[in-house]
Amino acid sequence: MGEEREKEGLKMVWTRDMLNSPPAVYVPAGYTMRTFLPGDEAGYYQLMGLAGFGHWDEKVMKPWLDMVLPDGWYLIVEGTSGQIVATAIAHHRPHALHPFGGSLGWLAGHPDHAGKGLGMAISAAVVRRLLEAGYKNIYLNTEDWRLAALSIYLRLGWVPLLYMPDMEERWRDVCAKLGWPFTPEAWPAGHS
Repeated sequence: MGEEREKEGLKMVWTRDMLNSPPAVYVPAGYTMRTFLPGDEAGYYQLMGLAGFGHWDEKVMKPWLDMVLPDGWYLIVEGTSGQIVATAIAHHRPHALHPFGGSLGWLAGHPDHAGKGLGMAISAAVVRRLLEAGYKNIYLNTEDWRLAALSIYLRLGWVPLLYMPDMEERWRDVCAKLGWPFTPEAWPAGHS
């Protein structure tokens, strides 16, 4: 993992032909989706650590807060315990490759709740929020080693952005690991 973290991250885009195709949001029984509320901080930081993002606290979160869209910070809560078990954020995040861009960020799930469709539900909610806000340039950043998240994104309809020379080979490896069709001829290069 350490070596891969030194590389530029992978990028994926919600293509322009998908702008009128908001994904369905299905939250499984026993869970509730809602937006972040004051008082959720400790549970959120704990989830981020469990999901492999290291130590999170107010200092780590602070730079991201100004980018969160209103009602764009989603949480899924387990019904019995009230524990936060999944999260993702809709960000206003313009970038040179994504002018006027909105992004899906910080998808995380509790390992004890993996495989229940929570990542798909919360990612779909973020895409719908970005579309609702009028974004036409929607993207996400991720890493090669985040195979569970990459599988969710691909199944939801995101496509790889081949924005650097090594992207095609890296996506070949990711697709092989996921058993996903490798179709770089259908993926955008450079700007989305």
